[in-house]
Amino acid sequence: MLELSKKVLEQVSFDKTLFRKELVKAIHWIKPDEKVLLKVWCIATFGVQYQTDILEVFANLA
Repeated sequence: MLELSKKVLEQVSFDKTLFRKELVKAIHWIKPDEKVLLKVWCIATFGVQYQTDILEVFANLA
């Protein structure tokens, strides 16, 4: 599920609102131990564009 979530996030990364929505869904779907891996990957991949949003979503949901 983690790999699928990464693919979806890559596909919607053009739109901030859609990216945030899909990130929230991904956090709910993946296993608890994969949340850290997803957070690290998101920051490494999209940190320049969406660092504030990524950190905010993980702080509120993780």
